[in-house]
Amino acid sequence: QVQLVESGGGWVQPGGSLRLSCAASGFSLDDYAVGWFRQAPGKEREGVSCISKTDGNVIYADSVKGRFTISRDNAKNTVYLQMNSLEFEDTAVYYCARAKDWRLSILPWNYPYWGQGTQVTVSS
Repeated sequence: QVQLVESGGGWVQPGGSLRLSCAASGFSLDDYAVGWFRQAPGKEREGVSCISKTDGNVIYADSVKGRFTISRDNAKNTVYLQMNSLEFEDTAVYYCARAKDWRLSILPWNYPYWGQGTQVTVSS
């Protein structure tokens, strides 16, 4: 059974940092891409980043390039999202999800399995 559990969300001031974790079970990170998505109130869910196969194969949304870093620990079957220089606009519920195959994508319809989400609030 595929399960994804996010953690690490919280409140942070603008310019601050958070690291989100996604603990995966029921599949191997070597076989599937894992992505991070976010959804702000009143907005559609948007793709943030994806990692596939190795740490070298990653993609980012333009809005987070240079500020967010995705990585994974195969031994722990966990994917991380390091978020630096956070902005008000980064406030959202963040979800991790498992893709239908190994290919890189930040399109939500390519992801059949989702975690429950973790809230990130950037506020002064």
